[in-house]
Amino acid sequence: MSIEAQNRSPRSLGFLVSDVARLWGKRFEQRAKLVGLTRAQCKVLGYLGRREGINQAGLAELMEIEPITLVRLLDRMGEAGLVERRSDPADRRAYRLYLGPNSGPILATALEIAEETRQEALADLTPVETATVWNLFERIHASLSGLEPLSGVGPKLAARADEVADEVDATDSGYEGRRSDN
Repeated sequence: MSIEAQNRSPRSLGFLVSDVARLWGKRFEQRAKLVGLTRAQCKVLGYLGRREGINQAGLAELMEIEPITLVRLLDRMGEAGLVERRSDPADRRAYRLYLGPNSGPILATALEIAEETRQEALADLTPVETATVWNLFERIHASLSGLEPLSGVGPKLAARADEVADEVDATDSGYEGRRSDN
């Protein structure tokens, strides 16, 4: 099978989805930067707009960043009145997060940026195509969200994992050898 055919096959769908998300996010970030915002700030406000009261650990997980990175971001956003931390009544060590008193205009701007980016990304699709893409992604999202965490791999993948580990070990030892020659 040619590389071009492989790139259109279902086997590379995950790569395509990931790359579309990367490009979409990059375009969003370009727009946000023009008005003095960061993508991370917009993500915090967007998640809190839908999930006020989430704890910091939960938000860090959603944003796929380390909790300490989020804490620094929240510190700055809190000083600007964009977010509020409130003690979690169920856990003295944790905080719940809420939109701050100054968040309204900034969240509205972030949502406008998101809408402009969406319109630009989908400009070449008809309304029917846009609805179809939306519905398909909602179904895929529901399927993936409903999966249980993996507790192991099947026999075929387990065998392949051993081969990969051997290849990585060989590559690592070869790399270190070359490195020590310099």
